[in-house]
Amino acid sequence: MTLPLHWHTEPLLVLTVVAAVWLHAIACGPLRARLAPGTPYPVGAAVRYHLGVLAAYLAVGSPLDQVGEAYLFSAHMLQHMLLIYVAAPLIASGIPPELLDPWLARSPRARRALGLATHPVVAAGVFTLVFSCWHFPELYEWALADRTVHVIEHWTVFLPALLLAWPLVSRSRALPPLTHGKAILYSVALMVADLPLWAALIFGDQPVYDTYRLAPRLLDLDPLQDQVLGAACMKLFNEGFSLWHMAFAFMAWYRAER
Repeated sequence: MTLPLHWHTEPLLVLTVVAAVWLHAIACGPLRARLAPGTPYPVGAAVRYHLGVLAAYLAVGSPLDQVGEAYLFSAHMLQHMLLIYVAAPLIASGIPPELLDPWLARSPRARRALGLATHPVVAAGVFTLVFSCWHFPELYEWALADRTVHVIEHWTVFLPALLLAWPLVSRSRALPPLTHGKAILYSVALMVADLPLWAALIFGDQPVYDTYRLAPRLLDLDPLQDQVLGAACMKLFNEGFSLWHMAFAFMAWYRAER
């Protein structure tokens, strides 16, 4: 069977990508003198932000989307992992604090609301609940069958992922990252939080989703093997992200205590 190679260029998707890139470029470029006078252009933040937007487009706009929607559960899981553990942290860390913090100082309500939303218990709890609920067979199959619902699914996975990443990648003083010890505990909690979903997928003796059970086979994998591969992909990204930040926090803590 021929592998699908369709790239999405729908106007709404292209407009979203262009708008995200344009707003960041305008804020960091022409508006920087007014929003953050005297500060240099944030090269590192811009690189991270635009790499995050690119990762998000590759997740939802490349042929991976078509393969994940109609053929392979593992491809759909890879989409989600790119959005959650690559695109969201890069975009969150690419928001320059010299632009964000003055706005939060002028908007105490926004600061309180975002402070609550990025609190580690709230952020991890909301993300885990939303991500897990979308994997109930009825909701999952609904998203695969209805393009609009599929788009909503991706947005409601990606936006909570921004909150999930914030306590670890924030560069803001108004909404600061966790201290080293708390960052280690948070990273451990993230590895534990997805265990129920991972166990249901990897230890099941039957494929959970009919779409993939009945789909033509693109790879030499039966539906159950594809499901196990998707679960392994989920855990690999989750633990890779968590262990990286755990190690970073530990080394920063060690250097600070020397």
